[in-house]
Amino acid sequence: MTRLYVDLALVPGQELELPAPSAHHARSVLRLARDDDVILFDGRGAVHEARLTLVARESVRALVGNAIAVTTESPLDVSLVQSISRGDRMDYTIQKAVELGVRRIVPVTTRRTVVRLDARRADKRLEHWRGVLQHAAEQSGRGLLPELAPVTSLDAWLGAHGGAGGFLLHPAAANPLARQPRPTVPVVLFAGPEGGFDEAEVERLGRAGVTSVSLGPRILRTETAAVCALAVMQALWGDLA
Repeated sequence: MTRLYVDLALVPGQELELPAPSAHHARSVLRLARDDDVILFDGRGAVHEARLTLVARESVRALVGNAIAVTTESPLDVSLVQSISRGDRMDYTIQKAVELGVRRIVPVTTRRTVVRLDARRADKRLEHWRGVLQHAAEQSGRGLLPELAPVTSLDAWLGAHGGAGGFLLHPAAANPLARQPRPTVPVVLFAGPEGGFDEAEVERLGRAGVTSVSLGPRILRTETAAVCALAVMQALWGDLA
């Protein structure tokens, strides 16, 4: 059944107007009609049956039904600190990271990041990425909407989070990710830009307690590396184990 994200309180028996992005998606993309059944979720764990009561150019409304128990969240708490990549590469990484159960995504700039964003462009990209994230959560059956942090620099993020710990994806690392012990605390995964992290960044991450790990003998593209790592982590320690 079609799932729609609404950042609203969901109360059984209440008729509500869908926010503009969800209304557009329901009306113009999915071509839903009055009396179609849907599932609404608020991104904070509430998931409800619903039925559309109005589908019009100016408004889409739904009658909220019973709550649904959802068990799609992974027990593994992973934050992805991802260097911003170009165009749809970043979209792909965000989409697949959400599908693979990530809890937080932090877009960062690094010394080798190709994409440079001023404040206005950063806000526009965040708005776009938030849409990618929401649609991925709708499609994948998530009950919680992953957090999307503001764009920041890797240095600023590390300065704010001290001994971050976690794993740094590095093709030259001697330690395979698959051989790491099961984490006992929330995990931070660091994925670099097209050219990878530079030596100074790798050293600083190491001083912050981050372990450099590899994903095998082949060098993966930036949009592939984090997705592969998240799949490995879920298979080893998460809900695919």
